[in-house]
Amino acid sequence: MMEYKLSPSDLTFLYDQCKHCFVLKVKHGIIQPSIPIPGIFSVIAGLQKNYYSNMRTEEFCPDLPPGVVNYGEKRVRSKTIQLEGCKSSFFISGRFDIVATLDDGSYAVLDFKTAKPSKDKNDLYNRQLHAYTVALENPAEGAMKLKPISRLGLLYFSPDNCEMVSLKRQILQGNLDWIEITRDDESFNSFLTEVIQLLDGPLPSPDPENCDWCAFLERSGRLRSNTSSIIDANEEPDIQIPTCPKCGGPMTLKSGKYGEFWSCLKYPDCKGTRNR
Repeated sequence: MMEYKLSPSDLTFLYDQCKHCFVLKVKHGIIQPSIPIPGIFSVIAGLQKNYYSNMRTEEFCPDLPPGVVNYGEKRVRSKTIQLEGCKSSFFISGRFDIVATLDDGSYAVLDFKTAKPSKDKNDLYNRQLHAYTVALENPAEGAMKLKPISRLGLLYFSPDNCEMVSLKRQILQGNLDWIEITRDDESFNSFLTEVIQLLDGPLPSPDPENCDWCAFLERSGRLRSNTSSIIDANEEPDIQIPTCPKCGGPMTLKSGKYGEFWSCLKYPDCKGTRNR
């Protein structure tokens, strides 16, 4: 039995894009290269968090119950959770954008997005907000606890106008759209059950048609779809890839002082080896 660390962000695009890469990252610690998010988006989100800090919710979002934004960009971690029907347990670790304390004593978890609202993206970010909720209401010892959480939602900033306000100074203007996310613990628990059962099962097949990283590995000769693992480009095609004796992850063939041997792909974090 294992204990998996689930990141709220990984439960969105990575999980939907490529189950193969998702399992490699969460279960085996093998992280695919990714294109960094342009720094401007982080800058915009940071400015928004600072601007809305200590602001009344009715001042910027009339659809929200009255309250005050008093938590910004805090790390959360849930206790270890065991779901019915799953062999392994998990915990959630991440960092939310802002949380408002509502006048009725409950809390609202809000996430900033610089984009136009989209139903497909809303469904993905739904998981992210629910993950923060699980972590906040079921915290690990010493972690941040906020309960009950009654509202979830997304604040989309969609720039549509640029204006000079002075020499060398300009501003971006755009709509701020509030998208309410309905809390549905039953559906989210079903999704988490699906995730853990996937992690507990065999490594899913690569998906080069939909995953750029899998496609690159396939083109470079380092992807073997019949074994669902990553291997050395010079490996003979009939060699079966073993699993690491220490962590159970995939291995790669290397050459050493005494000839070829199998090394864990997580090296140097995992130093599992096998003789060829």
